[in-house]
Amino acid sequence: MAKTLVTVATYNEIENLPSLLQQIWQVAPTADILVIDDNSPDGTGRWCDEQMTSEPRLKCIHRAGKLGLGTATIAGMRYAIEHGYDYLLNMDADFSHHPRYITAILAAMEGDSRGSVDVSIGSRYCPGGGTKDWPFKRRFMSWAVNTYARCLLGLKPRDTSGAFRCYRVATLRKLDFDRVVSRGYSFQEEILWRLKRIGARMTETPIVFADREKGLSKINKQEAYSALLILWRLGVKNWVGV
Repeated sequence: MAKTLVTVATYNEIENLPSLLQQIWQVAPTADILVIDDNSPDGTGRWCDEQMTSEPRLKCIHRAGKLGLGTATIAGMRYAIEHGYDYLLNMDADFSHHPRYITAILAAMEGDSRGSVDVSIGSRYCPGGGTKDWPFKRRFMSWAVNTYARCLLGLKPRDTSGAFRCYRVATLRKLDFDRVVSRGYSFQEEILWRLKRIGARMTETPIVFADREKGLSKINKQEAYSALLILWRLGVKNWVGV
């Protein structure tokens, strides 16, 4: 059985995290879970430290503050590489990525008749996937961002912006994380682009994305505009072959 690490970046997720961890272990009982906490004022990191004394499958990285989702994900990737995991499965802490899809996402890593894959994406936009209770404006904006990224970066997956993914750690070892420029929303697209450039195979598994059940959304419009600019710059590199 593949040695699997589930990574969850947190900032004020004490309302969601205890239940989330239990539901992850219901479907993936042998997985370790790494919480990457950005000094949550609500005590999320402190709760993890308390639980770790009796739960060896739980790990926690404490960071000084909100340093960006991209850097948190890279911290998780580095941890997986350093500790010899086979798979790294990343997901959000707010139940927008439901643990019930983990089994299918992990199974998809085995691939098809052409062989195994390097990235298994929990996809809202492949057949069978979708979103729950999204207004038209949000659905249109998500479609537009994904289309923008796919065209600029030459990516084949339909869902390039979602964070619910499993990566083959042996493939992540080939990346130079110091070259990753994204710190926020554009990280998801950039990491797929960099993996594509080293020949990574990708597949999509359908999920239904739901808005967070508890807590507050952390969407930042300024970060969103910055992400579009970063994707444009990466797209120029993609098409000129830099």
